[in-house]
Amino acid sequence: MATVKQSSGNRWPSAIIPALLIHIPIGTVYCWSVFKQLIADQLHVSSASVEWGFSLAILFLGMSAAFAGPMVEKDIKKSALVSMICFVVGFAGTGVSIALGFLPGVFICYGAIMGVGLGVGYLTPVKNLMLWFADNKGLATGVAVAGFGLSKALASPAMEWLIGAVGLVGMFYVLAAVYAVMMFVGFLLIRRPAGWTYDPVASHVSRVSILKKPVFWGIWIAFYINITCGLALISQEKDILHDVLQALPQYALLNTADFAAAIAGVIGLVLAVDSVFNTAGRVGFSALSDHLKRRESVYQVIFVMSIAVCVLQLVINSIDNALLWAVLAMLFLVNAGYGGGFSTLPVLLDQHFGTKTVSTTHGLTLSAWAFAGLSGNQLASFVVTHAPDQAHRYAALIPVLTVLFVVALTSVTAVKIAGKRGTK
Repeated sequence: MATVKQSSGNRWPSAIIPALLIHIPIGTVYCWSVFKQLIADQLHVSSASVEWGFSLAILFLGMSAAFAGPMVEKDIKKSALVSMICFVVGFAGTGVSIALGFLPGVFICYGAIMGVGLGVGYLTPVKNLMLWFADNKGLATGVAVAGFGLSKALASPAMEWLIGAVGLVGMFYVLAAVYAVMMFVGFLLIRRPAGWTYDPVASHVSRVSILKKPVFWGIWIAFYINITCGLALISQEKDILHDVLQALPQYALLNTADFAAAIAGVIGLVLAVDSVFNTAGRVGFSALSDHLKRRESVYQVIFVMSIAVCVLQLVINSIDNALLWAVLAMLFLVNAGYGGGFSTLPVLLDQHFGTKTVSTTHGLTLSAWAFAGLSGNQLASFVVTHAPDQAHRYAALIPVLTVLFVVALTSVTAVKIAGKRGTK
C-alpha cells in the first residue's frame, strides 16, 4: 500500500461529508421508539412482538459488518452503494409492510434488509477517514460516527411531524426518498486518497488468525460490555425518570393526567440532552485518544467514569431518594461513554492490528454490537422484573451495571498491558 500525503483541502468532500451523508441516515435506527407503538397499533399486535424489528436490525448490523470488511477494503464505492440500496429498500419496505398489515415484512425489511445496510454503511467511511486524516485518526472517526449518534436528535422531531402530516406509512416513504438522495450523494463523493491502491496481499488478513488472538477478545469483551450496559440503562431511563420525578414535591400531588403532561417536556428535554452527551462523547473521547500514547487509556477513562457514577448512585441511593441531579449525572455520563466507545474502537484496533486490517478487524469487533443489541434490553428487563423489592426495582439495576463495568475495565487493562509488552 502506497504512502499517502494529501492536502487538507480535499478531505471534507472526499471523506468527512460523505461519511456524514451515510451515517446520519443509518443512525435513524435509534429512532425506533418514535414509531414502534404506532406500528403495533396499526398491525393490531403487541408492542413486545414488534420489538423484534429493532433487535433484528442491530443483529444484522453487527453480523453484516463482521463479513463486509474485505468488501469495504477492496471497493469503497461498492460498499457505499450496497449500503444505500439495502438501507433505502429496507426502510421503504417497512412502510409497505405496514400498509399491507404484514408483520413478518417489518422483520424482513427493517430487521434483515435494512440491518445489512446499517452494518455495511457504518463500516464504509471509517478506514477512509483514517487514511485521509492520518495525523488525527481519532478526531476524524469521531466526527463521522457522531453523525450516527446525533441522527436521533435530528430525525425524531422530523418523524413526529411527518407522521402527523402524511401518516406513519407516508413517513417511511418520504424519508426513504430523502435518505436515498443523501446516501447517493455520499456514494458519489466518497473516495480514497490519491496514491492509495488496493493491495490484495498486504490487505488480506485471515479472520481465523484474528479470532485466535487474546488481545482481540479483550477488546471485544470491553466493547460488548460497554454497549450492553449503555443499552440496559438507556432502555430504562424513561421509567427511571418517571419514578424520580413522581417523588419530587412539585409533582407528588398531581393526578395521573396532570403528572403525565407536566413531566412530558422534562423527559423529552433529558432525552435530547442524552443525545448531545452521546455525540459529544463520540467526538471528545476519540479526539482525546489522539493525544495519548495508548488508545486503551480512553476506554479506561470511560469505564472508571462509569463505575464512579454508578457507585455514587449506590452510596446516596439516588433513584429511591429522588436525587435528580445524581440520576442525570449517571444518564449523561454513561451515554457519553457509550458513544465514546464506538468512536475510539477503530483507532484502538488500528493500534493493535494496523491500518491495513482495520476494515476486517473493525467489522469483526462490531459483532459485539449484534449480541449486545439482543442482550442489553433483555438484561435490564430481567433485573427489573425479578428484583425482590419491586418498589425499588430500578435501583437493583445499578449494582449489576457496576460489576459489568469493572469486568470491562479489567479486560481493557489486560489489553493495554499486552500491548506494552508487544504481545497479541
